[in-house]
Amino acid sequence: MDSLLLNEIFPSFEPAFNDELILRSSTLQFKTGEPLMRTGQYFRSTMLIVNGLVKVYREDEEGNEFFMYYLQAGQACALSMICATKQQTSQVMARAVKDTTVISIPLSFMDAWMATYKSWYHFVLETYRSRFEELLVTLDHVAFRAMDERLEFYLRQHRQTLKTSTIEINHQEIADELNSSREVISRLLKKMEQLGKIKLHRNAIEIIQL
Repeated sequence: MDSLLLNEIFPSFEPAFNDELILRSSTLQFKTGEPLMRTGQYFRSTMLIVNGLVKVYREDEEGNEFFMYYLQAGQACALSMICATKQQTSQVMARAVKDTTVISIPLSFMDAWMATYKSWYHFVLETYRSRFEELLVTLDHVAFRAMDERLEFYLRQHRQTLKTSTIEINHQEIADELNSSREVISRLLKKMEQLGKIKLHRNAIEIIQL
């Protein structure tokens, strides 16, 4: 890992920690669709996202998915950190939505760095806080919002994360992530199109005004 690139992606890390991170970590590549974490997996390391995009989600016994949040460059998965430090198995899944590069940090260094480097300590705390807040927002929409509101929130969230107004996704994928049926999602999307909020394309949704 190049130190200049590391400074650009993780500007809060102190120079001494960057040197240690480069020395002790390794870089891994994941192709689009490739899993980074599986339910029941033990962790020997945690990962920082260098580039790409990772989707974190839960999966039930029938293979239905519940979307939790995305991880982008400069972020890390708090759940993997917790599971790694406590030597517990993962309760979530994660896969690359785009080709993704990560920095893999061995478990043996995580706790020691917390005591040695303030920038790493604050990064871990901020990671816990940010992912917790994202989960609260997601749970709020699941528990207290109607499906049409949840769908709008879902599309806004994807636009913000992917930084594009055209989202390449089909109705069944959205239904799976929102724990709904394709018929319900298709009906709601068609209504949103009639209201001028979106424009539907084949396997894509163009956001006009949400």
